[in-house]
Amino acid sequence: MALVEIRDVHKTFGKVEVLKGVSLDVEEGEIVTIIGRSGSGKSTLLRCINALESVDSGEIRVEGERVHAKMPGLKKFRQRVGIVFQAFNLFPHLKVERNITLAPLLTGRIDKARARTLAQDVLTRVGLAEKIDAWPEQLSGGQQQRVAIARCLAMAPHLMLFDEVTSALDPELVGEVLKVMEAMAKQGMTMILVTHEMGFARNVANRIVFMHQGRVWEQGPPAKLFANPETPELASFIASAK
Repeated sequence: MALVEIRDVHKTFGKVEVLKGVSLDVEEGEIVTIIGRSGSGKSTLLRCINALESVDSGEIRVEGERVHAKMPGLKKFRQRVGIVFQAFNLFPHLKVERNITLAPLLTGRIDKARARTLAQDVLTRVGLAEKIDAWPEQLSGGQQQRVAIARCLAMAPHLMLFDEVTSALDPELVGEVLKVMEAMAKQGMTMILVTHEMGFARNVANRIVFMHQGRVWEQGPPAKLFANPETPELASFIASAK
């Protein structure tokens, strides 16, 4: 059984069908990068996997559990499935340590005695141990995004979803975030990433999924898709992304 199973998923907003029968499996430990033009359904698919949106038809299962916005145990489910967006969404009135430990404390995953140690551990993983007592406004955009990743790691997720997490960053800050994600991949974290960073997709992903017009258009190993795209749509996208 795959960690993530997506079967014939459809999703409509108003009169616009955004997902038109998407099917996809993601194995434990796999790094899957989803690429495609804006409006192809990439971010909507991630939001459905995390139950931020419910599908209209079809089915999504994570670790065998059917996913939907009204599923029982939704809070516990989201502890296992972390998601990081392009907006950092840090609480500006809380220091870095509190931003990271608020959810683990509220859910009972840790007690107050272990909170600072947990924050130090996950900040070390993203290379920001020295920022534990900083306020968000004292951090660069890249540092804030790394804290957002650390906040997800603090919940010990089984699956991490990344929705264009570098798109809001200045170019010189993109590399530091990508390095953190690359390190997580090497440590065996199962990851699904929506990204426009073609170099990262080529070098880190086990598999690339090209979405077009709400469908999985092509998928396969990066070397194959970049060297020999089977459709003119993917060939055009790769050419425009260079």
